[in-house]
Amino acid sequence: MTDNEVDSGFDVVVVGGGPCGSTVSTLIAMQGHRVLLLEKERFPRYQIGESLLPSTVHGICRILGVEEELRQANFMPKRGGTFRWGSNPEPWTFSFAISAKFAGDAATAYQVERMRFDQILLDNARRKGVEVREETSVVDVLTDPETDRVCGVRYTGPDGVRREVRSRFVVDASGNKSRIHTRVGGQRRYSEFFRNLALFGYFEGGKRLPAPNQGNILAVAFDAGWFWYIPLTPDLTSVGAVLLPEALDRAQGDREQALLDLIQQCPLIAEYLANARRVTTGPYGEVRVRKDYSYIQEKFWRPGLVLVGDAACFIDPVFSSGVHLATYSALLAARSINTVLRGGADETACFEEFEVRYRREYARFHDFLVAFYDMHQDENSYFWKAKKVTNNAASEVESFVELVGGGASQEAALVSAGTYAQRRDAAYQELADLVAQPVQQAGEDRDLLRATLARSVSREGARIQIQAELGESADENVPVRDGGLVPSTDGLHWSTPPRPAS
Repeated sequence: MTDNEVDSGFDVVVVGGGPCGSTVSTLIAMQGHRVLLLEKERFPRYQIGESLLPSTVHGICRILGVEEELRQANFMPKRGGTFRWGSNPEPWTFSFAISAKFAGDAATAYQVERMRFDQILLDNARRKGVEVREETSVVDVLTDPETDRVCGVRYTGPDGVRREVRSRFVVDASGNKSRIHTRVGGQRRYSEFFRNLALFGYFEGGKRLPAPNQGNILAVAFDAGWFWYIPLTPDLTSVGAVLLPEALDRAQGDREQALLDLIQQCPLIAEYLANARRVTTGPYGEVRVRKDYSYIQEKFWRPGLVLVGDAACFIDPVFSSGVHLATYSALLAARSINTVLRGGADETACFEEFEVRYRREYARFHDFLVAFYDMHQDENSYFWKAKKVTNNAASEVESFVELVGGGASQEAALVSAGTYAQRRDAAYQELADLVAQPVQQAGEDRDLLRATLARSVSREGARIQIQAELGESADENVPVRDGGLVPSTDGLHWSTPPRPAS
């Protein structure tokens, strides 16, 4: 193709080749549609976000057909998370054992090197029929001058030539640095609760938790924020400090020295890294910073264009929700596009369903994290100082309203802010009481799923695993809103819910 030529042979163009882009493109291509994926980098490439949830591993990845490939990749098994958090002086653990049905392997996840994990998903997209073009940067979207509908993208390939490609839909899966997310309309709203900064690097030779929790993420609260400690291999560990706004000055100057100083301010992490050395070469050799990473877009779609994954929203990573939210949104978007392409339902109805469900899942994690951050009992700690949605102060609830945005989504906090805060009090206290139970020994299991908020964030993940296990959706015949749609039997389309028996 020469400069200024237009390729119009695709049903869908997906921008971004990470887990979200690979997932949505594969799920659409598996239905026989022609999909083009444009990725600005050459894989494998570095990416943060190494800690997965079971719904991604045993749900999405099984639907994609790569579960066995992941098993053979020998990623670090992860049975849950271990926390030095709240009033307990000893670390405590939660596990992913959601139910008897998902015991054993289905109740575990992986810690993954994203370079390898993302490559597996992208290669699978190719095998499933997606046309993948790497080192290709999308510059802007194309719009139909008569209808104002997005109808393709303008991009620059590895040869530096600018071209255009036409399609019926464009999916922006290009992450938090998306160049086209603003074209959907509205603004990106940043969280007033989680205005944090992460400073992180990689270490070799770090200590491991005692079996069977040696693959768990370790999260440790300290006065300036909290640390993640993620074992990627028996020898390699991802280590990051998440700092509150008042402590950002501790990350200034030389990044390596700042990270080492913060480690010494957190005794448990310092103990685990006492005999470790920081990786200084290769893709893991840089000490990196990420800031302002909790946000949500006011709009998720317009005719012809939909935002998925981090292009739409992202939440603080303490419960490793990033890849889950990304791949879950990919599943929702694929259902919408597949349904419209086969003429199964109106485009507006399909994408309103996508947006309502994605916002609802985001809000569940947001509620859970606000409650979780409020559990530290030391008044000198970051978590004690964190804003609390439960105290009914208007400015705090307004912060949540600003965070969530998009009044059409019907979140309770938007419709009735005062009663929302009152209604969440009991659920927050239930979670706090569960975490505050005395720890008899370090690493003792804590059944967080006894708490309503914890069960709520596991609900959709369990449904995805059931769909992957049975090959069809289950127990979702009731719409989540008046006039809404429900997943089809195959789980990859939307359908009209059955009428109640008269």
